[in-house]
Amino acid sequence: MTQQGAVLQGYNNELVKCIEDLCMQKEELNKQIQQAEEERNKLQHEIQVLSEQLECVCENLAQKVASRNELDKILAETEAAYMKILDSSRTLLNVLKKEVGSLKHSSDLKTN
Repeated sequence: MTQQGAVLQGYNNELVKCIEDLCMQKEELNKQIQQAEEERNKLQHEIQVLSEQLECVCENLAQKVASRNELDKILAETEAAYMKILDSSRTLLNVLKKEVGSLKHSSDLKTN
C-alpha cells in the first residue's frame, strides 16, 4: 500500500506542477491581452483624432473649392464684359476713323 501511496503522491506532484504551469501560462496570456487592449485603445484614440482632423480638412477644402468656383464665375463674367468693352472700343475706333476720313475728304474737297 505504501508503494501505491508513493505512486499516487507522484501523480499528485505532477498534477500540481501542470496546474502551476497552466496558471503561469494564463498570467502571461493575461499580460499579452492587456497589452493588446491598451494598443487597441491607443489606436482607436488616434483614429478618432485623425477622423476629426480629416473632417476639418474636408470642410476647409469644400469652402476653398466653393470660393474658387465663385472666383471662376466672377473671372468668366469679367472677361466676357472686358471682351465686350474691347469690341465696343474697336467699333468706336473704326467709326471715328471713318468720320475723320470723311472730314478730311470733305475738307479737301472744299479747299479745292
